[in-house]
Amino acid sequence: MSATKTPINVPTCYASCSIGSPTDPLPAKLEAISAAGFDAIELSFPDLQNFANSYFKKEIAENDYDDLCTAGEEVKKLCAEKGLKILVLQPFSNFEGWPEGSSKRKDAFERAEGWIKIMQAVGTDMLQVGSSDSPSITSSTKTLAADLAALADLLAPHSFRLAYENWCWATHAPTWRSVYDIVRLANRPNIGLCLDTFQTAGSEWADPTTSSGLLETPGVSTSQLENNFKKSLEEMTKTIPPEMIYFLQISDAYKMDPPMDKGTDEQGLRARGRWSHDWRPLPFQGGYLPVVEVARAVLRTGYRSWFSTEVFDGKEKGDMGEVAKKAMRAQEKLMREAAED
Repeated sequence: MSATKTPINVPTCYASCSIGSPTDPLPAKLEAISAAGFDAIELSFPDLQNFANSYFKKEIAENDYDDLCTAGEEVKKLCAEKGLKILVLQPFSNFEGWPEGSSKRKDAFERAEGWIKIMQAVGTDMLQVGSSDSPSITSSTKTLAADLAALADLLAPHSFRLAYENWCWATHAPTWRSVYDIVRLANRPNIGLCLDTFQTAGSEWADPTTSSGLLETPGVSTSQLENNFKKSLEEMTKTIPPEMIYFLQISDAYKMDPPMDKGTDEQGLRARGRWSHDWRPLPFQGGYLPVVEVARAVLRTGYRSWFSTEVFDGKEKGDMGEVAKKAMRAQEKLMREAAED
């Protein structure tokens, strides 16, 4: 029955960080993504920096915004030649929540000013901001929202937008509901949401540190967990206005066997963060998350815009052209499965 459904008609995107290796040349990535039929890319900052290193034949620092902008202008040309839009610059991380007057807060706003210059150079109007995973930030939702509002105000004169994404290992905003509440409190017309099938299911349904692969809470049965997640998706559908969703990222996750250690690694990264970085395949490629159900809930809001593949699969090797084609097939299948007659 599902195989006969007509796929929804939405534009497609592929994150540049999700194809090939971090050292593969960006032009080769763009060629593969374009040839597979995608409409746009998410431009990953490390890919831009790597391209700048090659372009200038020297190491370019992450805060050398003049050279990064020059390289960015070349990336804009390359994308135009391949018929690709640059949907968003990502990932802008650990921005919100630092104490007033701290060096971390000063650095965050300096980075914001630099990234805005890069956005101008590459020709994108959207900045993706991941909810901070720093253990040192405030838990005050008001402060987190005020910081995002301040960032939105920096973006506004350029007609730029901010897409706030819940990272499921974040310190204070790991769920769709938590980032939605912060965005509403920030109350700026140029702030919206980046929703993500992995981040949504990974924060409320799955857990890489348990043998079941599911979130295990004392007194909560598996059937109760399933029901709670179903209710959360229903609430998402009823709560989020479609115009607040700027784009939807697509990926699945592998069930970890053996389970991951619950602690942080040497860089301080939590288990879900490590899971996110290395164990996120395309949908229908051996993962176990309810990706179709999350995508369907997003579509039920009335959303009909960007579906973007963002995967990090240490098992995926091979020709980038073939990988990109596989990603397009997975997107098309997801758009059929999530569609409702």
